[in-house]
Amino acid sequence: MSKSIIEIDGQKIQVYTYQTVVVGTGAAGLNAADRLYSLGHTDIAIVTEHMNAGTSRNAGSDKQTYYKLTLAGDEPDSVYEMAKTFFDGLCVDGDNALVEAAMSAQCFLRLVELGVPFPRNRYGEYVGYKTDHDPRRRATSCGPYTSKIMTECLEKSVREKNIPVWENLLVVKLLVENDEIHGLICLDMSKPQDTDNRFVLFRCRNVVYATGGPAGIYENSAYPIGHYGASGIALECGARGKNLTEWQYGIASVRPPWNVSGSFMQVLPRFISTDADGGDEREFLFDFTDDIPWMLTRVFLKGYQWPFDARKVADGSSIIDILVYLETCKGRKVYLDYRRNPGGENVDFSALGEEARIYMEKAGICFGTPVERLKHMNRPAYDFYLDKGIDLAKEPLEVAVAAQHNNGGLSVDSWWRTNIKGLFAVGEVSGAHGVYRPGGAALNSTQVASLRAAQYISAYPGPQPVGDEEFIALAKKPLNEMIQFAAQVEQDGTDIRALLKAAKVRMSRYGAILRNREELQKVAAEVHKEMCMLPQMANVKNPQDLHYAFRLRDILICQYVYLQSMIDYIDNNGRSRGSALYTDMSGQKPYANLPDEFTFKVDDGVSGGRVQEVEMRDGQCMFHWRDVRPLPKDDDFFENVWKSFRENKNIEKI
Repeated sequence: MSKSIIEIDGQKIQVYTYQTVVVGTGAAGLNAADRLYSLGHTDIAIVTEHMNAGTSRNAGSDKQTYYKLTLAGDEPDSVYEMAKTFFDGLCVDGDNALVEAAMSAQCFLRLVELGVPFPRNRYGEYVGYKTDHDPRRRATSCGPYTSKIMTECLEKSVREKNIPVWENLLVVKLLVENDEIHGLICLDMSKPQDTDNRFVLFRCRNVVYATGGPAGIYENSAYPIGHYGASGIALECGARGKNLTEWQYGIASVRPPWNVSGSFMQVLPRFISTDADGGDEREFLFDFTDDIPWMLTRVFLKGYQWPFDARKVADGSSIIDILVYLETCKGRKVYLDYRRNPGGENVDFSALGEEARIYMEKAGICFGTPVERLKHMNRPAYDFYLDKGIDLAKEPLEVAVAAQHNNGGLSVDSWWRTNIKGLFAVGEVSGAHGVYRPGGAALNSTQVASLRAAQYISAYPGPQPVGDEEFIALAKKPLNEMIQFAAQVEQDGTDIRALLKAAKVRMSRYGAILRNREELQKVAAEVHKEMCMLPQMANVKNPQDLHYAFRLRDILICQYVYLQSMIDYIDNNGRSRGSALYTDMSGQKPYANLPDEFTFKVDDGVSGGRVQEVEMRDGQCMFHWRDVRPLPKDDDFFENVWKSFRENKNIEKI
């Protein structure tokens, strides 16, 4: 590391120089730094807004899942079979799938060594259970806070190595020239009022981008408050996006943002809505049908069919998501009420669908009220909200259909390199998953991807960062743009917080589970106008809010590319799949009493072998469709592999 001061247009700017900078302190970022150091690549630093922020540290569910190779029992499994499970999720590159499967056990056992208390039986087997899109019992869990525990253990390892961590820094620009990374521009959020010192530069040859999914583009999100992501500025600099249309949405609590999957649904809470002032309460699910057992069976199924799935609208639980979404579109607030049974009467458990009835009988919860059933079956789930100041025995829980995970993201190869030389994208910011992914696969991916990036960088760290003269030349224009932007938004205009909220609300309404081409075009045009006019239309009343302006700038760029990707998907005969329902009046409406906009065609899977990629160049989105990279079938003859491993650890410079 070296520290210096450079002068650009008469302004002195602090510059920190490292060979590699890791952006983000979630499970992916911390593991990347930890692995780099352990592999001998020690000229590194971590840049973060706050060590304790982010999704890994603050998100979870009733039983947050980590997906791994089986590692237990007599059920057959293999690396290739696990890879095929990933690959069969549609629009998945085979090399990414194989790597995530091949390195699953190594990364999982590393977490065990660091102290993550994954359960094992008395013989030492790491037992598991089936989860979404999972043909094997590969899932495991430490409870609601699996990723939090992972992150804490990884942070401890990073701290022990004395790896520098720069906090209170918001990355606002990637310094890219000729599709090669040279550094970062950061806003020092501890000095927003200091116009001479509020920007800091990092000079480097490698950036491990571990910023998480672009949660900030949505108002309704299961991501923790304060997590925004930073995909927009990566797309702005030319990083290629992949499968950006593919998200997971599901029902989550609003405050705190938390997935209400599993036990929260299986105990059959009441779904109620009120007007904005809390009046006019009604159980709106029974406005759709008076068949209470039929509806309650779908509420139960929502427990493990948590993500909205276009295939499960007509014959599954996803009708629940639609009804919640429609209710919120009316301006009403939706709540889960655990105090009373649905319909206000005792539940006739014998009338439920067979799957629901048998499960509830085995769990011993065919009695009482929803909160009594929850306390009996999963007391930690009840205690979670109690710890947050919400007693489900005394008050309802506000919920909405929320964004939970972006299965797409920045396009990466099998070493998690982007098309920008030196820029690696790891964790949710990368687009390694396709339409359907097994539950918990995201946590496995954080560890595998960050290890792969670390292995490549440690083998081929690249040349030394450029000298002062060259760095000043490439940093001058983007830095002045950021300085000017900050100065402009400190003038008169609409309050930045109001603009930010309006942008997020609009995306949740038109670019989430329900997508209509005409509306998407209209919204994309609005976003583009705001993106171009933001410096003139926004106002930061307090310097402490300056970071919101830069966040909104990133969000608008991201929204624009994502909306254009949705439009391009439709124009290429894309149909409803995953968590996205595309209005298609040539299709069918699964229930007559749904609005016409829920007329659609379910994707037949034929397009699952194709990947949509997008590049933003000079503000314009350019799209490319390609075949998925197949599952590799390399020579695995031991002597050949061993020979090449001795030569270069099977890390070939590309």
